[in-house]
Amino acid sequence: MKHTSELSIDTILPAMRRAIGEGDELVLLHRPYLPPAAWTYVKDCLDTGWVSSAGAYVGRFETELAAATGCARAVATVNGTAALQVCFQLAGVAPGDEVIAPALTFVATANAICHCGAVPHFVDVSEERLSICPRALEERLSIVARPGPNGPINRETNRRISAVCLMHCLGHPGEIDAIVEICARYEIPLIEDAAESLGSTYRGKHTGRFGLLSAVSFNGNKILTTGGGGAILTDDEQLADRAKHLTTTAKTPHPWEFHHDAVGWNYRLPNINAALGVAQLEVLPEMLRAKRELAERYVQTFQEVRCARVLQEPSDSHSNYWLNALVLEPDVEAERDALIKQINDAGYQCRPLWQPMHQLPMYAGAPRGELGRTESLCRRVINIPSSADLAPNWQKGER
Repeated sequence: MKHTSELSIDTILPAMRRAIGEGDELVLLHRPYLPPAAWTYVKDCLDTGWVSSAGAYVGRFETELAAATGCARAVATVNGTAALQVCFQLAGVAPGDEVIAPALTFVATANAICHCGAVPHFVDVSEERLSICPRALEERLSIVARPGPNGPINRETNRRISAVCLMHCLGHPGEIDAIVEICARYEIPLIEDAAESLGSTYRGKHTGRFGLLSAVSFNGNKILTTGGGGAILTDDEQLADRAKHLTTTAKTPHPWEFHHDAVGWNYRLPNINAALGVAQLEVLPEMLRAKRELAERYVQTFQEVRCARVLQEPSDSHSNYWLNALVLEPDVEAERDALIKQINDAGYQCRPLWQPMHQLPMYAGAPRGELGRTESLCRRVINIPSSADLAPNWQKGER
């Protein structure tokens, strides 16, 4: 009789081969698709010399990104972490405050909180969505929150709880309605970390439009990439104006004088990067269709795999399927690392989820609730190749 690990790998690899085939080279976890227009627009930047943040592609990218997401305004930044930091500060997060965030997230979420001089306060996630569980949030606030003059105070630390950060994990929207209701009841601003969820909607509305502000990322492995880059999304025109001002060194408009009226940041996205973003936005609907087709292919081919399931979008959402994920059954979680090695050795790049934030040395002492599901999921989830061009009907020659 075969051991559990042998049963696992014997069923997972054939399923992956049926989904995306085999190649002569390593199948990457996620690689960008750069359409022909990217070459044209970047060359235009080089030919005209407009390669820094003052070029026309920055404004064009912001306008077209706002239109694509349905937001009133988008403010482009050098990366998603910078965007998220500015979101927190515009929401009123101050040094010494606490911001509630999932323990299951990329480190940038917690880092952006710390860049504001605040402290992350970790809560657990849901099995279905991998993002903040409303029941865990409610339970934690019921234990620690007491009314304060400017919002709730953590009775255990005497720090103000000045924001909740909902991260939409792997592109799957969180349980937004319930979290919005909890934040409203406790009078805590909601910030969305939508770094991974460009193109995802919840009840027909794009992620990033439910909180006061949100941040998206255009890192090299995201569904849309500008090489690096990020953006702040908001429906509040005054907040958008303030975000643009502060991320442009808080310089007041003048033809030649250098006058700055606040401590700002040089966080503007360069024109040459924005040119890539404009080109990518033009094919975003096509990439979203391809990634959905790939996800459906994975679901189909893994139906007969006993030890793992493909993470699927919640019934109230339409996900971008940024990174597809296998969720191992608890009885094979001890085999995760061996599976990851064997899958990589077979030519398919894969990786585990991030190490939980409370297990990192700089956040080990941060306040937190019970994190049992976070720790379990981190032992059981494997991200698998998710590039748009792996979809069966993706024909690169026509693009």
